[in-house]
Amino acid sequence: MIDTSSWAQRLGGDTFLAQTCFRAHQVFRSAGNTNASPLSWDDLNEIIATHRLEPPRMRLSRRGEAVPVGSYSSLRTNRRGTAWYQPEPAEFHARLAEGASLVIDAIDQIHASVRESAEELERFFRTPVQVNAYASWTAEEGFGTHWDDHDVVVLQIEGAKRWRIYGLTRPAPAWRDVETPEAPTGAPLADIVLAPGDVLYLPRGWWHSVSADQGTASLHLTFGLATQTGAEFLAWAVDELRAGSTVRRDVPRHGDHKERAAYLEAVRQDVLALLEQPDVLDRWARAIDSTHPGRPRLSLPYLSTVPADPRTTVKLTTPRAHLDQNDQVVTLACAGKEFTFALPAAPLLHLLVEGRPVTLATLAQHSALSIAQVAEVMTALTAGQAAAVVGGGQ
Repeated sequence: MIDTSSWAQRLGGDTFLAQTCFRAHQVFRSAGNTNASPLSWDDLNEIIATHRLEPPRMRLSRRGEAVPVGSYSSLRTNRRGTAWYQPEPAEFHARLAEGASLVIDAIDQIHASVRESAEELERFFRTPVQVNAYASWTAEEGFGTHWDDHDVVVLQIEGAKRWRIYGLTRPAPAWRDVETPEAPTGAPLADIVLAPGDVLYLPRGWWHSVSADQGTASLHLTFGLATQTGAEFLAWAVDELRAGSTVRRDVPRHGDHKERAAYLEAVRQDVLALLEQPDVLDRWARAIDSTHPGRPRLSLPYLSTVPADPRTTVKLTTPRAHLDQNDQVVTLACAGKEFTFALPAAPLLHLLVEGRPVTLATLAQHSALSIAQVAEVMTALTAGQAAAVVGGGQ
């Protein structure tokens, strides 16, 4: 079984984060059982048939170039004048047989199992995750030799894919950079074939080329990890410094040398004072976790309150929530808000933070609260866009 329910266990937990993450590529081979996965060929066919996905959301790529959408789709228009490109199966198949690769960006937004895998990975890496699906049928490379501006975790679903990995040619290249990395020369550092269930971790900036040259159709998912660089840290630091008057003041562009020097010294002192705080990186990490909106979802048909029904199933929609507790209250920080509850709610909140769908009955059992009290807690969290009703009840 291709199990993504515990990415931490699959990737090696804290040892991986301390020794491999951001530093080197690594392959994690499957145990050999591949009876289930977050995505199947049937799922892919259904998604394409039932969603109006157009470039760049869904696209075909060949030799590093986008295949013209008109070569595999027809422009349709309804009686209200709405136009969209509808795939033509025969032409779609023909382009793929000729060597094009199929890409669906952000497939986690439209497929529940993939979304759950992405959420689990986000809890492990503590950064937002987007998942793209890739399908190929030939040895021709759909994208050429290239690098990505974010780390990726690749899960091979069906068939096999060859990855030639060349490493870095510029330290920590970024999407917003002052120069472009030079293409690699020479032989690859690694030549890897991924089989169903295999996982590859590849750091940002590592050049690679990919082809389905094993004689079978290939389907894989790439989990892209949002970067959290020094630039992001400094942007947060600037916002922290706004609490003081120095950075809020106008820069004395028209002042004399003495006034400008005094201003620069004041800025330097404020910056140093912030950076010298021993917990500054922890505060930054908590801030980016607790302010991220997560993956909001509606709770229809419930518009205002979560029903006090033991079968009602709820879920926290913010995978990187933080919990703080003292001898009086427990505070959940997520979705840009803080929710404070009495201590008896702590066990309930700890269970929610694990990220699994859970019934009100289970939450009540763990917290010794009544079903009505649990429903009140969940109503507050859904109103704050940190949780949602995902099933049960009625």
